[in-house]
Amino acid sequence: MAEDVTKLLLDWSNGEKSAVDRLLPIVYNELRRVAANLIRNERDDHTLQPTALVHEAYLKLIGQEDVKWDSRVQFFAFSARVMRNILVDHARTRLREKRGGNLQKISLDELVSASGEKSKELVALDDALTELAKFDERKSRIIELRYFGGLSLEEIEKVLKISAATIRRDMRFAEAWLYKQMAA
Repeated sequence: MAEDVTKLLLDWSNGEKSAVDRLLPIVYNELRRVAANLIRNERDDHTLQPTALVHEAYLKLIGQEDVKWDSRVQFFAFSARVMRNILVDHARTRLREKRGGNLQKISLDELVSASGEKSKELVALDDALTELAKFDERKSRIIELRYFGGLSLEEIEKVLKISAATIRRDMRFAEAWLYKQMAA
């Protein structure tokens, strides 16, 4: 199956448009699993469902014309980044609306119960990852692949072409750095 995905990705990169149509049924369940994992970490009343997240991400993915797909792992890593961006955009929109972008009267009880802490956490994590990427892109990418993409250490090795020991070391550093940034 991994060979089928890789072959379809290569065909797609070489301009074969029908490869995209054959790809979705093969990768759909895996994309949905990644989306479900991402949404599981969101607030309880999140309006975006895994299926909708996959569909929105897939539309963005098929719109990519300048990406040269070379492997299944690269595709899923890129998919995870696209899904992360969709969720962060969704969270930023929700926070903007809470600050008055979509004014409506609500009671104080409703305001307290709709605090949006998960949205704030996701935006804060995205901001911290962006800051980390400014001085160490690889460490930021490792966190993104592992926690947003759900990739294993072996899959991250293939994407980034570095050893598992380096990945573990970078993850420890990045996790500590992110914790410190978000605590501040």
